[in-house]
Amino acid sequence: MMSKKKKVKVYNTKKRHAPEGKIIAELQSKYDSIDESKATKFTDLPLSRRTLKGLAENKYIEMTDIQRQSIGLALRGNDILGAAKTGSGKTLAFLIPVMEILYCKQWTRLDGLGALVITPTRELAYQIYETLRKVGQHHEISAGLIIGGKDLKFEKKRMDQCNIVICTPGRLLQHMDENPLFDCVNMQVLVLDEADRCLDMGFEQTMNSIIENLPPKRQTLLFSATQTKSVRDLARLSLKDPMYVSVHEHATHTTPEALQQSYVVCGLEDKMSMIWSFVRNHLKQKIIVFFSSCKQVKYVYEIFCRLRPGISLLALYGTLHQLKRMEIYETFCKKQFAVLFATDIAARGLDFPCVNWVVQMDCPEDVNAYIHRAGRTARFQRGGESLLVLLPSEEKIVEKLKERKIPISMIKINPNKLQSPQRKMEALLARDVSLKESAQRAFVAYVKSVFLMKDKEVFNVHALNTDSYASSLGLAIPPRIRFLQRMEQRRQASNKNTGNREQIITNNKSNVDTDQEENSSGSDSDKYVKHEGKFLSQKTNKNEFAFDDSDDGDILTVKRKNIDIEDIPAISNTEESVGSNKKKAVTKAAVAKKILKKKIVANKRTTFDDEGEELLDPAKVKISELARKYENEEDSGINIELAKQILREEDKFDKRRFREKVKAKHREEKRKLKASKKKTDEDKVSDDDKASDEEGMEDNTGDDASESEDSGPDLSWLPDPDKIYGEQGENEEEASENDDSEDDEGESKIHRPPKRKLLTQEDVKRIKKKRKTIVDIETTHLQADEELALKLLQN
Repeated sequence: MMSKKKKVKVYNTKKRHAPEGKIIAELQSKYDSIDESKATKFTDLPLSRRTLKGLAENKYIEMTDIQRQSIGLALRGNDILGAAKTGSGKTLAFLIPVMEILYCKQWTRLDGLGALVITPTRELAYQIYETLRKVGQHHEISAGLIIGGKDLKFEKKRMDQCNIVICTPGRLLQHMDENPLFDCVNMQVLVLDEADRCLDMGFEQTMNSIIENLPPKRQTLLFSATQTKSVRDLARLSLKDPMYVSVHEHATHTTPEALQQSYVVCGLEDKMSMIWSFVRNHLKQKIIVFFSSCKQVKYVYEIFCRLRPGISLLALYGTLHQLKRMEIYETFCKKQFAVLFATDIAARGLDFPCVNWVVQMDCPEDVNAYIHRAGRTARFQRGGESLLVLLPSEEKIVEKLKERKIPISMIKINPNKLQSPQRKMEALLARDVSLKESAQRAFVAYVKSVFLMKDKEVFNVHALNTDSYASSLGLAIPPRIRFLQRMEQRRQASNKNTGNREQIITNNKSNVDTDQEENSSGSDSDKYVKHEGKFLSQKTNKNEFAFDDSDDGDILTVKRKNIDIEDIPAISNTEESVGSNKKKAVTKAAVAKKILKKKIVANKRTTFDDEGEELLDPAKVKISELARKYENEEDSGINIELAKQILREEDKFDKRRFREKVKAKHREEKRKLKASKKKTDEDKVSDDDKASDEEGMEDNTGDDASESEDSGPDLSWLPDPDKIYGEQGENEEEASENDDSEDDEGESKIHRPPKRKLLTQEDVKRIKKKRKTIVDIETTHLQADEELALKLLQN
C-alpha cells in the first residue's frame, strides 16, 4: 500500500512540472518579439500567469511609458539606466522583471539570494516591499525587508531563506560583514532605486564595499527621476552595454505636466507666520511641508500641536524610531486631510496618495532635490501644487530651475491674510523649558544647514537676519551660534598672523638696507646672516643681547632698532603666538574628561582613624586581599572557582562583624538591666527614709527640725548586711565579670543564650533568710503606721 502511494506522488509531480517547463520556454521565446510601441497593457507582454493575476487583483492594467519601454529590455537580460518623472511607475518597471527572471529560472528557497534591491531610505524600501508583497503574492519566491532600526537577530536567522532582499545600504553591508548565512554567489539581478542618491558622496564608501562583494556576472537595473550619467559611477557598477531609457528626456518639462509650481520671496522673520497662515487657510487639504533639518521639523511640529491649527499634524524625520516612522508613514497615507512636516527622507520615491500641496519652507540643496520634493504630488496623472519659499538671497536658484526646464512662476503674499502666532509662541516657550530648548536647537540647526550647503551663490549664511529669525521662533534672546564664532575667530587669527609676518619681513628688509648704507665702508666684520627667512646682524655688541625666558629654543635674542615692540611680536615668539591663537577654550566636557583620566570618583567620602589609616565600610567595599586583587584585574569573564574563594574569605569578615554586633547588643541589654535594678533599689531606700522621718516627728515634736534634716534617717536599728549575707560585693562583681567572659567565649564559638547558674543549699538558705528579714521590716513598718492612725482617731 505504501509503495503504491509513493508511485502516485512521483507521477503527479512529473505531470505538474512538465507543463511548467513548456510554459517557461514559450514565454522566453516571445521576449525577442516584444513591440514596445504597440504594447499598452500588461497582458500584451509575455508575462507569467501568476504575475498577471497579481497585477489584475491590484488593478494594475495599463502600463506607463517607463514600464512599457523598460520591462521588455530587462526580460531580454540587458542592463538598464531608467529615467522618468516622479510618479511614473518606476517601482513596477523593475519588480516585474525581477519576478519573471526568478520564475523562469524556477528559483526556490534552496537557491538562496536571487535579486537585491537597494534604496537610499527605509520608507522607500518598506514601500517597495509592500508593492512586491501585493503583486507577487501568487509566486512561490520569498522576500525580505532588511533595513536599519529593526531586529538584527531576527533578520540574521532568515537571510539564507530570502530570494529577493529589499534593503538600505548600511544594513546590507552589516549583514555582509557579520552574517555567515548571507550568500550572494548565485545572485542574478541587482536593482538600485533612486540610483543617483545611492551612488552620491553620502553612500560612496558603503556602496563601494557592497559592489566588491557582489558577483561580476549579474544583470543591473538603475532607476531614478534624476538619473546619473557619470562614467565614474557606471564604471563602479561594471555595467555591460547599458540601455539608457529616458521616456521624458525630450519632454517640454522635467516635472509632471499636471504639477502647478510657484515660488514666493519671504523674509526669514516672516517664515513662521507664512506657514501658520498657509495651514490655517488650507484645513481641508493634504499638505507636505519640507524643512532642511530634523530639529526644525521637531520644533515646528511641537509648537503647532500646542497652537492647534485645526487639522491633523504629523512629523517624519530621521531621528525617530523606525517603527514610529513606519506608523507615521501609514497614518499619513490613510488620512484625508493632514499636514506632514518632513525632512528630505520623505522626498525620495515615497508614494503618498492624494497630496494636494508640497510646501518647501527651506530652499533645496540643488535642482534634483527640488524635483524629488515637488514630485510627492501630481502622481499618476493626478493634479497637485508646489510652493517654494525663498529668501531674497536665494532667488538665484530660480534661474537654475528654469535651465532644467522646470516651469515655475512667482506669486506674492497678501499681507492682510498673514496671521502671526509669535506672541502665543513666546508665552508657550516661557512656560515650557523643554520647548524653549527645542526652539534653540532648531534655530542653530537651520543656520548650520545654510552654512554647510555647497552652492555658495545661493546660500549665504552672513545674509541671514538671525536676531529677527530667533524672535519669530518665539525666543526672547537669540542663541549663540558657536560654530560661526569659532570660524570668525580662526579667520581673524589667520589674518592677524599673516599681517604680522608681512610687517616683520618688511621691517627686517628696511633695517638691512639702512645698516648697509651706514656700513658702506666695506669692513669684513660687518656681515648679515639669513636665519629662518630673516636677516640678522652678526655684530657682537654686549648691549644688543638680552635674556628672554619665554623663548625655549634660543636663550639669546637679537635686539632691533626702530621697531615698536608693542605692535609687532619678536620673531622668536611668532610660532608661540600662532599656537596660543589656536588654543581651544576650556569646556565642561574637557574638564570632565580630565577628571576621568585622573580617576577621581565624584561624591566619594573617605574616613580615617587616629593612626591615619583608611577606614573601610565592609558593607560597600571588599576587605580581603584576594577580593581586592580580583576587582583590580581587567580580565573578561568570571572565574567561578576564584569567586567561590572570595566569597568564603568575605564570609569570615561578615561572621566576625555579626558576632561583634551580637556582643554589643548583649552588653547593652545587661547595662539596661543593671540600671533598672539600681533604680528600684534607690526607690526602696527613699521609701524607708520617709517612714523613719515620720516616726521621728511623732516621738520628738519639740526637737529642732533642722537638726533632724541634717542628721538624716537613723539606720542603726537595721542589722548589718555583711553578717547576714556575707561579704558579697566583690564576689558579685567578679561573678558578673566571669559571666560576661563566659558569654563572650560562648558567643565567639556560637551564638547561644546564657546558661542558668545552679543554686546550692547554702544559697537557698541565704535567700530564705533574706526574704524573712524583709518581711520583718515590712511588719514593723505596718505596726508603726497602725499605732499612728489610732492616735489620730482618738484625738
